[in-house]
Amino acid sequence: MNEEDNKQDYSLFDKNYSNDPFREEFLIFDHGKDNSEHKTFKLNIEKRAKPKDENKPADPPQAKKSLSGKAKKTSKHKSAPSSEKRTIKEIFKDTGRQLLATLAILLLGFLILNWSAYYQIGKNKLSEWFGTKEDSPLEVFIEEEPEELTEEEELLLANNDNLEQSELIPPLDIEVSPITNRIIIPRIDKNVPVINVSSENLLTKDWGALEKEIQAALQNGVVHYPGTSIPGEGGNVVITGHSSYFPWDAGRFKDVFALLHDVVIGDKIVVYYNQDKYVYEVSEIKVVLPGDIEVLRQDIGDKLTLLTCTPVGTNLKRLIIVADPTDKNIKTVSNKVLR
Repeated sequence: MNEEDNKQDYSLFDKNYSNDPFREEFLIFDHGKDNSEHKTFKLNIEKRAKPKDENKPADPPQAKKSLSGKAKKTSKHKSAPSSEKRTIKEIFKDTGRQLLATLAILLLGFLILNWSAYYQIGKNKLSEWFGTKEDSPLEVFIEEEPEELTEEEELLLANNDNLEQSELIPPLDIEVSPITNRIIIPRIDKNVPVINVSSENLLTKDWGALEKEIQAALQNGVVHYPGTSIPGEGGNVVITGHSSYFPWDAGRFKDVFALLHDVVIGDKIVVYYNQDKYVYEVSEIKVVLPGDIEVLRQDIGDKLTLLTCTPVGTNLKRLIIVADPTDKNIKTVSNKVLR
């Protein structure tokens, strides 16, 4: 190939391809000359859409939708800004909201389970705040004995007419004694049966059976704790009752001691036991742990100890009311009238 032919070839190449928009650079060597002498051309190649295959069946519409949905989800996930991070303040704020919501649900459930007990407590508090609380009719059981008449009063009774005599005659000193053992607490307006439980399980140390027996007895009133003294013997009389219990449990005394927290030092408590009357005065109020058995001790003298769970609706601690006998306990009830 001579030089003219080369020129012609180059001119043809330039004419046909130099102005082509799809070109890439190629190195053209002249084999007849030094390889360093060459010309370069550029060919730009653009990727074109693949022609459709008319024979290929079209995708079903459901497949297109699912593919488009996946594409949207992927694009949405990828488009989320990676720099969007929660601050410590926001984390604490969200955690606080969740805790408050949880506590509100738990509190609501707690109040529903202990509705009867807290209804009594709320009603009693409202009556105290608004001054509408009335004296309990049970106060009559702790009123002082009528004083004896002097000689002048007796002489006046003998000489005056029937009208004057009727005004001066004191009420009859006749005690009405219940057949069953009972405890009367005028402060909280409670007059409750006292149920005795056998000491057999206590002596055999069968604690599970003893607890089961006590729980069964609490359905019918409050329980005289087995192994403790009885009124009049000079020991520690321990009586226990529910402040609140499961609403589906049988019995009418599930919350008999719900208001025991309202008892104050100096209040009077009456116990009828074997048809004898015993009056006690509250001298101490305290809260102890469930494992504190000191409250059951019998070598502390003549005492009455009331025991219930606190706070109301829980089994966390025990409220202890300690009362000492009054002078009225020196003599038993006389002139009893049974009913």
